[in-house]
Amino acid sequence: MPDRLSEIDIGLLMAFEALLQERNVSRAADRLGITQPALSGRLTRLRAIFGDQLFVPVAGRGVAPTPRANALGATLPQLLDHLREFIGPSSSFDPGESDREFVLAAYDNPAIMLGPDIVPALKRASPHIRITFVVPDPETITQALERGDIDMVVGLPRPEDGGLIGRRLFTDEFVTAQRHGHPRGGHPITLDEFCAAEHMLVSTSGGGYRGAVDRALDKLGRSRHVSLSVQSYALAPLILGSSDLLCTLPGRFLRRFEALVELFAPPLDMGDVELYALWHPRMRDDPAHRWFRNLVFEVARVTHD
Repeated sequence: MPDRLSEIDIGLLMAFEALLQERNVSRAADRLGITQPALSGRLTRLRAIFGDQLFVPVAGRGVAPTPRANALGATLPQLLDHLREFIGPSSSFDPGESDREFVLAAYDNPAIMLGPDIVPALKRASPHIRITFVVPDPETITQALERGDIDMVVGLPRPEDGGLIGRRLFTDEFVTAQRHGHPRGGHPITLDEFCAAEHMLVSTSGGGYRGAVDRALDKLGRSRHVSLSVQSYALAPLILGSSDLLCTLPGRFLRRFEALVELFAPPLDMGDVELYALWHPRMRDDPAHRWFRNLVFEVARVTHD
């Protein structure tokens, strides 16, 4: 038996509903905002689809539904309600009532920059929402965002992120840190002192001894001595606090640890570092996701100002 679903459209169902409720072709047409001939055309199509007259004229009283029309009419309200819900506006999101979980992917540097501010802001706005911080896997991050396993990734933009939506969270400057009571004293550091000191470098790939500082020094024809490389940003301030090493990192990160270290402007032009948030286009219009990313951007703006 052929599938007749393709023959039905919403216009026909609404015409059926109007005729069933109005029992009058003229009033039903006015209700739908169409002409009587147009409504008659829809009724002709409905009769062909269902193999029944559906509505028959009653002298002086409009039209009357057939038993088949009454049987169809019993299920029509629920069907139209589902269709109206299906094509209606997106469901609203109430952060005060929601228990949704958001997953934010970030390496420890941006996680330390933002996490201590995001969590209390989230709890103030929505006590039942949960948040998970995970370390991003560069090989699978796009697929994880597409599947919805991760809601947002925070970090540096990459050329291969072209399919994602990206927006800059903030711009930060580099600062140089040393422990309190460092033998060199607390005066601004000169380029000669900087190059003569021992340095620690954070290498997220592990084991690297050159980075952005070294490339900036190359332009000046200078170099420094990096005697320690660590893979974890979180480890860097702890080592700085108990050694005579220097380390140059984003200021927003290092200011979290001013109880352990004191900060100085580096004696060379390092430029700025930009932190981005990225998410998948499929989540652009989701009310809950929009609320979450607005909260992240608000936290980034307020705590950076």
